Amino acid sequence: MTAIFITGTGTDVGKTFVTAALIRHCRAAGCEVGALKPVVSGFDPAAASASDPGVLCAALGRPPTLEEIERISPWRFKAPLSPDLAAAREGRTLEFHALVDFSRRAAAGAGLVFIEGVGGVMVPLDATRTVLDWMSALRCPVLLVAGSYLGTISHTLTALQVLARRNLDIAAVVVSESAAPGAPLADTVATIARFADLIEVIGIPRLSGEASSHPAIASVAALL
Repeated sequence: MTAIFITGTGTDVGKTFVTAALIRHCRAAGCEVGALKPVVSGFDPAAASASDPGVLCAALGRPPTLEEIERISPWRFKAPLSPDLAAAREGRTLEFHALVDFSRRAAAGAGLVFIEGVGGVMVPLDATRTVLDWMSALRCPVLLVAGSYLGTISHTLTALQVLARRNLDIAAVVVSESAAPGAPLADTVATIARFADLIEVIGIPRLSGEASSHPAIASVAALL
């Protein structure tokens, strides 16, 4: 078993897009692959198929039903807020040790398992712990996804520093091209790479259709 934790510099930077593309690429190559999105905020059961775990289910070749989504995303909250705040809205808390145990058990199967985080590296999960603490407990390699919007270079380099301070293994940085304006994707990738201490930085343009067949996805998969 190989588990990869996919985190981001923030929300809506392309984590699910990248995860789903990697799942499809690995499946097409004949690899056994699984995926988890244990925590999701802003979840609407009426639009389950369009949710992040619904997209992952579809990439895995499973129907994006509520039953399938519950298997990979047991902590689902309605409000589109950080998990600690979203849980509080519902009079709930996210039990950190249960989250870590679920992640470890689910990732213990054969093949390659993607564990997609929620929000960015420092998003709070409960009153005292963040996604960084979750990653630190699991100790699996981290794939950092960033956007290409204005400001992403600082956000990405800051996230890399935070991950390095916890001695986490950073598999690569993926810059997923944003709809928001910013520097050209190639320039953003080159600048981040210049400061990334030999960590591979790969840019993925905005793609339509079958993203898993793009060479950039293959380049990311080769590093995992």
